[in-house]
Amino acid sequence: MTHASFPIATRRLDAQRLLVSDIVRLSRRIPIFPVERVMHLAAVEEARRRCAARIGWAAVFLKAYALVARDRPALRSWVAAPRVPLLGRLRWATSPVSVASLALSRPRGEETPAADRTLDPDAIWWARIRAPDEMPLPDLQAEITRCMTAPLDDVFKRQLELRMVPRLLRRLVLRWNLRSAAAKRALRIGTFSLSTLAGEGCSNRGHPTFLTSSLSYDPLDDAGRMRVTLLADHRLLDGVPAARALAALEQTLTGEIVHELVTLTDRPRSPA
Repeated sequence: MTHASFPIATRRLDAQRLLVSDIVRLSRRIPIFPVERVMHLAAVEEARRRCAARIGWAAVFLKAYALVARDRPALRSWVAAPRVPLLGRLRWATSPVSVASLALSRPRGEETPAADRTLDPDAIWWARIRAPDEMPLPDLQAEITRCMTAPLDDVFKRQLELRMVPRLLRRLVLRWNLRSAAAKRALRIGTFSLSTLAGEGCSNRGHPTFLTSSLSYDPLDDAGRMRVTLLADHRLLDGVPAARALAALEQTLTGEIVHELVTLTDRPRSPA
């Protein structure tokens, strides 16, 4: 049998993969650049291990970064379209609070064709968490757990609806949300995002994003060090402010976050 005679199975991309494709397409238009810092987080890991409740690294980073963004409006801002299309200048809008967009991987819904679930059983979902800096770490972790376990219709209803919209209309909706100066924009797509593969023992420091800033972190090494990457939109952030934001993030992690984790060690241990 020759190579030309091998049967090739082809199928159209399903709705979920088309939605991811449209988001990646939009992210390519954003002038993103990476800034990295190796942080010494042994104290954070020790406090996490001694904590009465399980607090994941994602919750720790979401709260710490939102705390840093309180004093840095650029981390809560985005580039918006001009008031007069094609004629005016680009504007920048700022949300009064941070809204985290957390990338999660969890099984697809039952409405996905069985063949697609076989080839790719999991899908990426984006959880929106408003003002993580104002939430106690146990509550923040509980919200992340809810987004990982609750029925998809309860947590990701908008994403489920958006992926079923005709593709041209969906692209227009995504583009409008991206460049809108409306207050709902932050709630719909977030002010910053977090995407990591540290739980799988890998890194994804170049993940696509169309937000002004996005975090990623590598697995913690044996010496208590962790490489943290900040992807930044060069239209609003330069290298020095991004580097200083990472330095402030490390200081917040080893200071305020460790202090909160230590206070949780005195509480009764909750079930695993």
